[in-house]
Amino acid sequence: MQAVIVWWDLADSAQTVQSLRLYLRDEAVDRFAQVPGLRVKFWLSDAARQHWGAILLWESAEAAAVPLAPRAAELIGYPPTSVSAFAVEATVEGLFTAGALAGRGLALEG
Repeated sequence: MQAVIVWWDLADSAQTVQSLRLYLRDEAVDRFAQVPGLRVKFWLSDAARQHWGAILLWESAEAAAVPLAPRAAELIGYPPTSVSAFAVEATVEGLFTAGALAGRGLALEG
């Protein structure tokens, strides 16, 4: 498995955390649900500092290496401030009461 962390500082973008939530609702969540080899994607934000990013967990390094359409970079106006890839050493799911992860988060709660 491979984990990829992508992060933008939105200081030089016309986009904000709030405007990018619309992109998630209207487009990104459904599109990423169809990406082969992607196990899970978490979109992250720090509204106070206007940072936006994602953690992607892939089935393999090969799946992670397949280029994705750079829609977020297109909207933001520049490539990510930081991209890091890591080998996954182990995974675990803790005890939880909520159901599936899909469909959760601030962008989808409105």
